[in-house]
Amino acid sequence: KNDPPKTNLTDERDELCFEPQTSDATGYSDTDEAVLTCSKSNTAPTQCSNGQKSKRPSSPGPHPSKTTCVATHTTNTKLHLCLSFSSRNPVCNPIDVEMLSPDSPVCKTLFNNSADQDCDGGFCAEHSAFAKAQVMESQQTIKDSDPGSSTKERDHLPAMGSEDAEIAEHSGSSNMSQDLIESQPDAILQRSLERFSLQLFFFFVSCPSHNIETKWQGTPIDELNRLPQCAPPLSHLKSAPHHTVTVRTDLLREGEVPVPYPTKFKDAWDDSSVKMPCSEKNLFPMETEDGNGVQSRWDLIRTALQRGFKSCLDVRDAILRYNTAHAKKWDFTALNLLCTECLEHCEVQQLFDTILPAMVNLALTAPRLCTMPIPLLKSRMNQSLTLSQGQIACLLANAFFCTFPRRNSRKSEYGNYPEINFYRLFEGSSPRKIEKLKTLLCYFRRVTQNTPKGLVTFTRQTLNNPPDWESSQTQLTRLHITCEGTIEEHGYGMLQVDFANRFVGGGVTGHGLVQEEIRFLINPELIISRLFTEALEYNECLIITGAEQYSKYSGYAESYKWVGSHEDETPRDDWQRRCTEIVAIDALKYRHFLEQFLPEKMTRELNKAYCGFHRNNANRKHLSAVATGNWGCGAFGGDTRLKALIQFMAAAEAGRDVAYFTFGDAQLMKDVHDMHAFLTERRVTVGQLYDLLNQYFNEVCKNCHTTRPDVSLYRFIYETVSSPAASDTLNSAKDSGMSPVTSDSH
Repeated sequence: KNDPPKTNLTDERDELCFEPQTSDATGYSDTDEAVLTCSKSNTAPTQCSNGQKSKRPSSPGPHPSKTTCVATHTTNTKLHLCLSFSSRNPVCNPIDVEMLSPDSPVCKTLFNNSADQDCDGGFCAEHSAFAKAQVMESQQTIKDSDPGSSTKERDHLPAMGSEDAEIAEHSGSSNMSQDLIESQPDAILQRSLERFSLQLFFFFVSCPSHNIETKWQGTPIDELNRLPQCAPPLSHLKSAPHHTVTVRTDLLREGEVPVPYPTKFKDAWDDSSVKMPCSEKNLFPMETEDGNGVQSRWDLIRTALQRGFKSCLDVRDAILRYNTAHAKKWDFTALNLLCTECLEHCEVQQLFDTILPAMVNLALTAPRLCTMPIPLLKSRMNQSLTLSQGQIACLLANAFFCTFPRRNSRKSEYGNYPEINFYRLFEGSSPRKIEKLKTLLCYFRRVTQNTPKGLVTFTRQTLNNPPDWESSQTQLTRLHITCEGTIEEHGYGMLQVDFANRFVGGGVTGHGLVQEEIRFLINPELIISRLFTEALEYNECLIITGAEQYSKYSGYAESYKWVGSHEDETPRDDWQRRCTEIVAIDALKYRHFLEQFLPEKMTRELNKAYCGFHRNNANRKHLSAVATGNWGCGAFGGDTRLKALIQFMAAAEAGRDVAYFTFGDAQLMKDVHDMHAFLTERRVTVGQLYDLLNQYFNEVCKNCHTTRPDVSLYRFIYETVSSPAASDTLNSAKDSGMSPVTSDSH
């Protein structure tokens, strides 16, 4: 049994110190070792954690400050939250994300000895041999075009792009006759030089980089579009047939708590709405003298919760009082460990005297706060729901106390919906559960002390007419790629990708603790989407606008730690939503590596990403950049380099730039940036890249008898695009006037 570390979480402000005074630290920090300590009197000095600018853009509009820092020194020895970077389970190398990519297959194939030699952005030891080989390539090209040259003479020279040419330092003559060059037509010489330059570019791109010092490449991140600066004016907020709004929009004011609408609770116990715990039709079976009877389950909930709690056993007994069918199954070990082994006595006292009673009061306000029936966002629907942050807090408090009816079994009518009641969060002795509980109790402390004053919108979007990828003339958009930082921190104001499960939130209320679960924990208002969002279909996504961040964290998966309370300074839009837009898109899970290169699989992922990035009738100048990373990789078996290209294609077709976070993988950063630069320079369109991906499957993967192909995807693209035939095709496309089609036309 791995006992969770004991953590003092109290400070002098009479708060459950789910609030240590540290700098903001994230789970993808590069530091080798750090101890994050909460202090009553001392604040840890901080230093910038990466080379990117964290300042807000200088364009008009509110620009809340946000800086990425890591704690560098601490003094308090009593109150601490330890962040361990052990070699066994390092933070920068989580099990669910491919963090450190293997050596480039291109390099392994092209340069036999490159692993033993450094390239400093310029010339490798093989450079002279490579250059000489290319001179001979040019000579061969000229001789091949000369009717007077013999077949024997042509065959003696190495073929362009072959391995022999790349290592042949002494094969053939290294002295080309100048008068031979001058005797040939200019067009032939120009083609020779062009081929040489392409191969030389390929050489530099493929050269392994063992000492990559740069932390980002591509377009500076501050040049990419962000909300609210790029956003168009919003129309007046009001309910519509496909948009349910649960507050009085005429009374919506900045800095004021939204007023629920309608005034009185409207019950709806049907197949289109969430079945609420306070519904009159929520009945509980009971034995009577006359036989079997029923009573109001809401009355039973109120009675059980209002008795008060003196220990976690009281919490367990209260929850099981109205969930008797699960009394022998549900386990409250994690909650018990939190109270008995992880919190100080004063913290436990405050938890039971202040925080839990406030959560009970919040949960029991449901008939007054959540007065409008909450629609289910079912599959194949384009539907939006806007709730107040106060209403979401009330619903989450009910989820904590497991009050939602018919939501405790996969065999119920809600079997195609995610779990919402928190009973799985309380079970087991995993340290993950302890840290999850700390993170969520921080949220509940905050919202019970001060009611949040904004709104959050949930939109289920279905893509009925996907793009014709094969014929697309759209070119790739701009890219910023970095091996430092996180999507939520450095991608502020952008469309932030949630690497989702089709059941949104994944294992957030269970054992899961990777990218999606962490985001749902630090922005707990995302969790309420599980109450009403049916499992996503292949052509659907969920967009959440306005979710607030309440906690800081460090680590990932087993190393995840709650660090402290976070004050979200993101500005609000005219609908009083935080300018934080998150899109949940679920990738496919692959049993075998080669499976993902099937054309139908790649097309599915393209359509899924495009569904998340696309906005109907939007002008691209009003679209924020996409902040994303290794979507569907790690546990889902996706190839990082393929998934990067797929997301670039979808973003281009949707008219968005891309900020790509590799989460510590500097080699991946370089490989992806170099490929993007190569494709952009060659003006390769989305349609041409789609064709290249299909060619790769047909020529490399289709008849592959090993678990992984001998030729990597990027090597195949480099060689194919650099070939003379491809050059002719691309040049003819330019000459015919084919130009990129802006996303506004799609």
